[in-house]
Formats: sequence, structure tokens, C-alpha cells
Amino acid sequence: MVGSELAIRWPDGKESYFPLEELRRQCPCAACCGEPGLTRSLPGAGGKLTAESFRLKAMQAVGGYAIQPTWEDGHGTGIYSWDYLRKITDVK
Repeated sequence: MVGSELAIRWPDGKESYFPLEELRRQCPCAACCGEPGLTRSLPGAGGKLTAESFRLKAMQAVGGYAIQPTWEDGHGTGIYSWDYLRKITDVK
């Protein structure tokens, strides 16, 4: 963490900085962005985001392939793979 950003140094030497608000808004979990259904995609529940939604409470590694933040509003189901993080940083 650097201030209110998550900092990552990639194996190729590139550095990425993710503002916590942006990271939360791009949460990849089914509750936030939906999930595939049998015949169509099911939308996520969304939910109202508050100031607590953008404050990081904890972060844990998920194997060697991802991180899983827990936010102060209690949300903690988003698993951000390194591939996903690299993809969203390269889009900027």
C-alpha cells in the first residue's frame, strides 16, 4: 500500500498503482458484476457503495495467483487474480 493506493511491481519491472476506490469498483465477484446463468447472464446485486466501501480493512494472498481484499463495509468475496489486475492496469 502506498497511501490510498495498492502498488504492484510486476516481474517485468512495470509498476502499477490502483486507487482503492477504483479497485473496489472493479471487484470481480459475482455479487458485484454478476455471473453466467444457464440461459443468460445474471446481474450483480450491486448495492450502494459508501465511504467505508473504499477503505481497506485487510488483504490476503490466495495461493500464488491472486489477492483477496476485505473492505471496511464487510465486503470480502472479490478474488483479484494477478492476470485480472494486469489486464485492468493495461487498459488505463
